[in-house]
Amino acid sequence: MYRTRFLRGGPGFAVSVFFLLGAACVLTGASEEPGQDVPRDEHGAASIEYQSQVLTGLLPAEDVTQPPAAIDPVVWTAFVPEDNALSADRVALGRKLYFDTRLSQDGSVSCATCHDVTRGFTDQLPVSEGIRGQFGKRNAPTTLNVALLQSLFLDGRSPSLEHQAKMPILNPVEMGMPDEDTALKAISGDPEYQAAFRKAYGREVNYEDLGRAIAAFERTLVFMDSPFRRFLAGDAEAISAQAKAGWELFNAKARCMTCHPMNPSNPLGTDNRFHNVGVSARHQDFEALATQALRAMEEDTSEQKLDELAVGTDLSELGRFMVTRNRAEIGSFRTLLILNIGITPPYMHDGSLATLWDVIDHYNKGGEPNPFLDGGMEPLALTEEEINQLVAFLFTLTDDRFAEENQRQFELQRAAAEQQRPFRDEEMAFRRTLGFEKRVQATPSTDQ
Repeated sequence: MYRTRFLRGGPGFAVSVFFLLGAACVLTGASEEPGQDVPRDEHGAASIEYQSQVLTGLLPAEDVTQPPAAIDPVVWTAFVPEDNALSADRVALGRKLYFDTRLSQDGSVSCATCHDVTRGFTDQLPVSEGIRGQFGKRNAPTTLNVALLQSLFLDGRSPSLEHQAKMPILNPVEMGMPDEDTALKAISGDPEYQAAFRKAYGREVNYEDLGRAIAAFERTLVFMDSPFRRFLAGDAEAISAQAKAGWELFNAKARCMTCHPMNPSNPLGTDNRFHNVGVSARHQDFEALATQALRAMEEDTSEQKLDELAVGTDLSELGRFMVTRNRAEIGSFRTLLILNIGITPPYMHDGSLATLWDVIDHYNKGGEPNPFLDGGMEPLALTEEEINQLVAFLFTLTDDRFAEENQRQFELQRAAAEQQRPFRDEEMAFRRTLGFEKRVQATPSTDQ
């Protein structure tokens, strides 16, 4: 079902062979979800009513004005803006907005469409579907634990949750509202919203408070109670011997901690920086794209135009360069947090890696050779046993409340990896072939 929907992307939605091969197993597996009677909408997301019911069971009843137990109070305070201190009224308003499809032009898409509670707060698709059957160019990152991120969107073009929450509503591929006033008209006549905005912010319905409320709700999505966290706290039996070996590899030979630090002051597993790890390079001419991007951004320097180019065009592959115009950041994307990574496939900014085995294979060979590849990308010479150990460790990072889905995903991904590993390359991983040789082989000869 989902593979068929994915392929009907329409004009301008180019899908390469590697993309289909890499994602097919997980997309097909999505139809095997437990609870076949889960009501779903036209985009494949669980219904708003069902998601809301599941969310109620996931979120503990607690005082939202206090820092979550899993996060240092000093750190938490630093990440909550003074003009948007959390309150029960603000969180309730944000939750209502998060699930409201009226904020999209055709009334079919809400935040929860691409950040589905039942799918790890993602859509588990390579790239997300918006209004009128349109597909963007990027994978939807989870909204779990976003409270401590230093920038939002995969290229970091948004400085805060409050700012980020407002953008998809106006993006023509995502929710498609032509402007803020039109978006507000969709809800401002609702007496419930009128009362909720006044109660939460002391003002009438307005777009700035709409963004603040959604951000307030998303700050409550703290899910860090994993087996690995218990292991760090001293429970030696919380994870398997295989996962313990993976943790050692994570910090040593595999060098994952270089970009994914895991410690009490930074529990998310991200350095909050941007790196070209050689994903886009498989199928993009960076130089030509950069020239095209500079021309497009000179014609229209607005934030709205940047958002449209980043989501809906091939210029998306330029990543951070679209924001900074710094040549050194061509093809660079924000390091994703790795908490709950087991339940948020497929992976990378374009969703091109279907399983965590594919992810490790990609890094094991040192990424895809390109002139802008991050200097830290080197072949790792990991054996099959070590790859399995790393994957076992990564699946221990999922919150206990998602244990069933985590196990389901582990089994699905393992089965897919046993059938096909499209990014496995021992020649590169063990340096029997070097990166520049790959690049030379891929460059057409000009000899006559």
